[in-house]
Amino acid sequence: MVMFESLSQRLSKVFDGLGGGKRVTEADVKSAMREVRMALLEADVALPIVKEFVKNARDAAADAEVHKTRTPSEEVLKIVHAELIDTLGEPGSLDFSRSQKPHVIMMVGLQGSGKTTSAAKLSLYLRKQQSRKPFLIAADTYRPAAVDQLVTLAKQIGVDYYEEGVSAKPEDIVKRGMAEAHKANADVVIVDTAGRLQIDDTLMGELEEIKARTNPAEVLLVADAMTGQEAVNIATGFNERVGITGLILTKVDGDARGGAALSMRAVTGVPIKFIGTGEKISDDTFEQFHPSRIADRILGMGDIFTLMERAESLYEEEEAIKLQEKMLSNQFTLQDFLEQLQKIKSMGPITKVFGMIPGFDKMRMQGMVDDGDIESRLKMVEAIINSMTLEERKKPKILNASRRKRIARGSGVEVKDVNDVIKQYRQMQKMMDQLRKGKMPNIPGLGNLGLPGM
Repeated sequence: MVMFESLSQRLSKVFDGLGGGKRVTEADVKSAMREVRMALLEADVALPIVKEFVKNARDAAADAEVHKTRTPSEEVLKIVHAELIDTLGEPGSLDFSRSQKPHVIMMVGLQGSGKTTSAAKLSLYLRKQQSRKPFLIAADTYRPAAVDQLVTLAKQIGVDYYEEGVSAKPEDIVKRGMAEAHKANADVVIVDTAGRLQIDDTLMGELEEIKARTNPAEVLLVADAMTGQEAVNIATGFNERVGITGLILTKVDGDARGGAALSMRAVTGVPIKFIGTGEKISDDTFEQFHPSRIADRILGMGDIFTLMERAESLYEEEEAIKLQEKMLSNQFTLQDFLEQLQKIKSMGPITKVFGMIPGFDKMRMQGMVDDGDIESRLKMVEAIINSMTLEERKKPKILNASRRKRIARGSGVEVKDVNDVIKQYRQMQKMMDQLRKGKMPNIPGLGNLGLPGM
């Protein structure tokens, strides 16, 4: 995730600068809060929200009982972490408790904010994560391409939809679309509306009419994370006219600042429900918003919970049990190793996946890890194993010198690189054997990827 990267880098320097004294002094807090204030402003967080954030953090620091085992940096980190979670609000979730099926979700926002793509991503999320039957209605009659886009995406993900082109009034299209959703036994209807400025009275009135006719369970403002300071005005305008219930932040991979997220959440008081990246419709480009996990990422603590969820989603229970049995019985082969490597790659861009590992982003900032090196290293390991015969992958013991030379030639690497992969594989085997015997293994880190210092 690129969003908040600059804030994360700046705050990392703040905490590193506090040092390891025995207790937090007033000077420590004052210095840290000054830097936090600048970091938030540079991240495009609106000034009123920055002032409130710093005040609350400073008050919390004054009231805090200093823990004997914590350094000043750890104490201030804990306070800023708690305030970040508070500012980001509650975890994102859809509330259908006060509506009847089919529950209606209205997607609203500026043109180009990513409403149509987000509508499709939300449909996929509802079907896969909540086992619901979504239904899409194309109500953007001002941009013909939007209707075509929604139809294409609906077909791509296998979701029912309704469209009439661009000739009828949006509110009439929605009314007839609702009737079709009932016939299709849909339990959630997502209405894709046209993009509009929050100051356009006529178009905002159109949204009010659609809302009156559908009585939606959710009105979600889809906002571009790169909006910056204007985010406050946009969120306020839509909230005053149609009463938004939540936010979907898009393009969070395109802006390192992320101030829009903090600003819109604070000014509207409604939760950020989902965040999205890119145009691709897939599980790894749309996720539920978890404030504590985002705060962890901002402060360089990784996001181990999301990483675990991503990993778990790749395996059926039976497959996971078989893999565990193989590893603990020391039957884990190079073929298995290759398959697990391919599983990791399918979780999304590898640097994004690794960014969820605690401490990884800090190593990257310090130049200890290079994104390009990670990608090329993984490709090299994959090429080396692919250059082996199936027998060699299943029986690594037969890999003598001549076989290793052949594999090196076939994968375009040095024999030393082949030896390294086999060595790392054997280290993994040794660790699994120690676990099998009930011993605590000596874990050198992510050695199998050739990463330093982890």
